[in-house]
Amino acid sequence: MSGYCASKIRRKFYLDSVALMRFSKTLAAIPGIDEAAMMMGTPSNIEIMENAGLLDVVSGDASAADLIIGIRGDSEAVVTGALNEAEKLLDTPNESQTGTQWRPKSVRSAVATRPSINLALISVPGAFAVSEARKALRRGLHVMIFSDNVPIENETELKQEARRLGKLVMGPDCGTAIINGVPLAFANKVPNGDIGVIGASGTGIQEITCLVAQYGQGISQAIGVGGRDLQESVGGISTLMAMDALEKHAGTRHIILVSKPPSELVAARVLNKAAESSKPYTICFLGGSTPALPENCTWAGTLTEAACQALGQSSLHSMNQHSFNENQRVGKFIRGLFCGGTLCTESLVLFKKAGLAVSSNVSLPGIEASVDGHHLIDLGADEFTQGKPHPMIEPSIRNAVVKTALADNRVGVLLVDIVIGYGAHADPASQFVASLEHHRQADIDIIASVTGTDDDPQQRSRQIRVLRDAGVVVAASNAVATQLALRSVGAQLSV
Repeated sequence: MSGYCASKIRRKFYLDSVALMRFSKTLAAIPGIDEAAMMMGTPSNIEIMENAGLLDVVSGDASAADLIIGIRGDSEAVVTGALNEAEKLLDTPNESQTGTQWRPKSVRSAVATRPSINLALISVPGAFAVSEARKALRRGLHVMIFSDNVPIENETELKQEARRLGKLVMGPDCGTAIINGVPLAFANKVPNGDIGVIGASGTGIQEITCLVAQYGQGISQAIGVGGRDLQESVGGISTLMAMDALEKHAGTRHIILVSKPPSELVAARVLNKAAESSKPYTICFLGGSTPALPENCTWAGTLTEAACQALGQSSLHSMNQHSFNENQRVGKFIRGLFCGGTLCTESLVLFKKAGLAVSSNVSLPGIEASVDGHHLIDLGADEFTQGKPHPMIEPSIRNAVVKTALADNRVGVLLVDIVIGYGAHADPASQFVASLEHHRQADIDIIASVTGTDDDPQQRSRQIRVLRDAGVVVAASNAVATQLALRSVGAQLSV
């Protein structure tokens, strides 16, 4: 790669990935800089930075506990200036550092200072997450592990220990939870209520909890368990413990369980546990076939159906109060560009139900990877986010694929999701609308859904207004948006 490259190591210096991605974006915006990244020195991150031409000889001397700054630009002077700016960004105190309140630097000191706390949120490099989680568990805390890159055998061992201690582990790679009304990580501000959610899916939890909120009810607890908890090697340990917790929780009336299809053994274990409950369950194993269900359980094929059942709505149509001129794009293709992987999966499920051939980078039975025809993309997948922020954090990542889709005269419908809430971009709707400028064609429909609430920092009604002002059709949910897209191209779907 052309240009001048330089890199630097900060020893024993940790910042979470969200902060590092935002700093990287700031550096990349400096005139003359081609690319910049600030990442922890894990082997996978070093490989990413090397492949991007951002490292010099220093990379071989870095450890997972070190921060690496890598910059490539037009000249040595420009890159040196950007490295100096990176140092300033890292040395500038953040809000938490400038306050007068003392902040503990270890789990032990936190517990000693605040003995009443009972939950630790772990967000450190995966190589250190398990040891930090163990420290918390052994001091009597439940644990939410936001960190990823934790080996699955370590996850299993940690959850087995937590079970012996009577403590819950949410994660690893748990991106969403709402505990006692407090949104954690990527979550939304929703009213308190009597519907509990247990999920191995972050955006799945977000979509369900926000739909419940939009239709006048609230959430008792939303417990994330991590995407691998229902795999056979882990055995659903956290899911089963969460089910026990919500069974005992007097404020929970109805329980929704959402995940991708678990192994048959784990599914049977979970359904047997649900059968013992005194409370009704909605089971949403998204993309799976309907299993034999206990009498107190109902099956939901989509996230919207799961919310409908908990709300007491009779069907998806009770939410589909949207006027739309259908069948205008018969013979054209749908291009779906998603920030939420579970939302992309939900749309694929509806495509399959409609009998429409569709390809995607999401792995589901019967789904190919080819880009011919209808194609739905999870832009949060690894191939799009390696060394870059997640599109929920930085939605401009979607701009290039939006431009490509709009330029394809075979595409008649563009289907997108806008996900807001804590941790997400401050104004994703405006970012998306800006990406349409100079590229939008008159013969393409743009259909969106907004996952969030009016109590979120970005305010759902404002996001909807921005989209509608730009001529985007906004549906009540991702499933409804997908229905509209399917009908626009002449597909018949009975929900």
